[in-house]
Amino acid sequence: MSDQDPKPIKLKRKQYEKELRKLQVELCHLQEWVKAKGLRVIIAFEGRDAAGKGGTIKAITERVSPRVFRVVALPAPSDRERSQMYIQRYIAHFPAAGEVVIFDRSWYNRAGVEYVMSFATEKEYTRFLEICPEVEKYIIDAGIILIKIWLEVGQDEQERRFLARINDPLRQWKLSPMDLESYKHWYDYSKARDSMLKATDSKHAPWHILRTDDKRRGRLNCISHILSLIPYKKIRHEKVKLPKRLTENRYDDQASLKGRHFVVARY
Repeated sequence: MSDQDPKPIKLKRKQYEKELRKLQVELCHLQEWVKAKGLRVIIAFEGRDAAGKGGTIKAITERVSPRVFRVVALPAPSDRERSQMYIQRYIAHFPAAGEVVIFDRSWYNRAGVEYVMSFATEKEYTRFLEICPEVEKYIIDAGIILIKIWLEVGQDEQERRFLARINDPLRQWKLSPMDLESYKHWYDYSKARDSMLKATDSKHAPWHILRTDDKRRGRLNCISHILSLIPYKKIRHEKVKLPKRLTENRYDDQASLKGRHFVVARY
């Protein structure tokens, strides 16, 4: 969709859930393929604050196994981690065979919040942009599938989402001091984004930019695109049948629970 195209009609919840279920079934097929073939996959999610990373990641992972699809959302580095090689703490979470690791923000923190908020020096930032494509080539040459997704949300929609977080007690935990700073420094983040894309949008590890002003369409488009980037086939399994319960040692297993402390049925 180009910027000149008319705004699409908002997806109704029933239609969204129907399409999401189809895609989640395909994610389950992909999961079995990844396990069977021993694939190693990294999906790095970046983007503006309130662009919908959390909701998109949840839509991807809510119907698959957390043993296969692992989500990594690292806190601010400790003093010890600050003394390490920059990418070292991320490498510790890279996938083993049969795993998909989803980074909810990644090493690209250095090109975003760390740079804009002066947590990294100009030298550290410049060095990162220089070596990042080379490091990512090493990752890919090691046999890891690397997918980088940038979620882009507009000014008005970001403001609407921030206000919703401020006014909704169920969302207030999502609003951090860094979110407020990112709102204030919109144009600084725009420049940082453009510099990052210019330096790291490589042939071997391209950025896939996703517009997410419409959350539902954004999630569906994201999952569909990820599925298109990883060739997979449906693995056929024999239909499982429940075995018969052994009854030789049958006893009243409910009577044995009498007198125990049960949770009060308030609902």
